[in-house]
Amino acid sequence: MSINRQALQEQHNSQMVRVKNSGMLSNYNSGSPLSDDKEEEMTRSALSTFRQKEEEIEKKKSQVRERVQAQLGRVEEETKRLAVIREELEALEDPLRKEVSLVRKRIDLVNRDLKSLGQSCLKKEKEYREVFEAYNDKNKEKSVLLSNLMELVGESEKLRMKKLEELSKNIESLQ
Repeated sequence: MSINRQALQEQHNSQMVRVKNSGMLSNYNSGSPLSDDKEEEMTRSALSTFRQKEEEIEKKKSQVRERVQAQLGRVEEETKRLAVIREELEALEDPLRKEVSLVRKRIDLVNRDLKSLGQSCLKKEKEYREVFEAYNDKNKEKSVLLSNLMELVGESEKLRMKKLEELSKNIESLQ
């Protein structure tokens, strides 16, 4: 601020020098010296003009300052609003994270259970296939044995029939 006042004071002094110089020039041009009253009046006029300009500058500075303050106030309000929004977003994320982590843990548990059940299932399937193959083998063996039995029974009946016929022929020949 003091720099601005100094600049304004220097500007005022330079205007005064110009006013005085213009008065002297007009004295030389007109040939008649200006009176002290006129010179004083011009100085007052320059001073009042200078003061008016200074007041105008001060008014503009205060208006700009007010606008800057208003803008800063709006910025602070927006910052507060953004902070509230950020807090709300963080509050929204927390429950979702908890739920997601719970679901993931449950999925992991189910995966472990599925893995053990899958292994058990494979083991049981293998056992089932082995038992089923053994069952089929025994069935085939039974079929083979039944067919052998049928052959043996058939041969046995043929042999007995033959023997019966021979005995029957022997009995008839004895008679």
